[in-house]
Amino acid sequence: MCPFPDKIVQEEYHIDPEKLPRHIAVIMDGNGRWAKKQGVKRILGHQNAIKAVREVTEGCAELGVEYLTLYAFSTENWERPKHEVDGLMTLLVNTIKDEMPTLVENNIKLSSIGNRNDLPAKAKKSLEEAILLTEEHTGMELILALNYSGRWDIMNAVESIVKNGESEINVENFQKHLSTSTIPDPELLIRTSGEMRISNFLLWQMAYTELYFTEVLWPDFRKNNLHEAINSYQRRERRFGKTSEQLKIKA
Repeated sequence: MCPFPDKIVQEEYHIDPEKLPRHIAVIMDGNGRWAKKQGVKRILGHQNAIKAVREVTEGCAELGVEYLTLYAFSTENWERPKHEVDGLMTLLVNTIKDEMPTLVENNIKLSSIGNRNDLPAKAKKSLEEAILLTEEHTGMELILALNYSGRWDIMNAVESIVKNGESEINVENFQKHLSTSTIPDPELLIRTSGEMRISNFLLWQMAYTELYFTEVLWPDFRKNNLHEAINSYQRRERRFGKTSEQLKIKA
């Protein structure tokens, strides 16, 4: 992949390579509604979402984004009908297997956040094998949030601190116990399908994340939609509690 797309993409979407978000997180929503619109079973919506995953992963890697986190399966998703959950887990195994050549070819490192232990044995094995196979890769890191929720992450960190008998608790120390301790907080969150909520995703980490909502259903999301989201991000002023005047003085 080239380090940055050709000039057509830069000019059309006005993307500044110097102001790219290091970390983009995505809530991939709308697979079920897409399937309903097409008059097919929900699992086919999930299957057709794989192209969107591929396009966004490739698009982020081409641009030079360092981290991409995809919210693939939440702790609440276990409440869905068993046949849908079973189908999702089978799809996960097959997708990881099918996409491995692309990850290897493009030097993409795969990792995950969430409780792997509760995943079905086949899904857990497939995921861990892929993570091991790409651990030495030095390109973009693709993080799959599987059996993950923000509340689980925070509670897990608290339990870890208590278990270790740590007496001092501050922001820096607390963050070391989160599942995302080795990666920066996301600067941009993209959510598809028009829903405007964060659905228990990266609750601690998104304190100052820019939110981008689009009506596009996830199976229809493509690179041009990613570019539009990044363009929106780059037009915003990120103040982190300060005033515009303070930022200008600092600059």
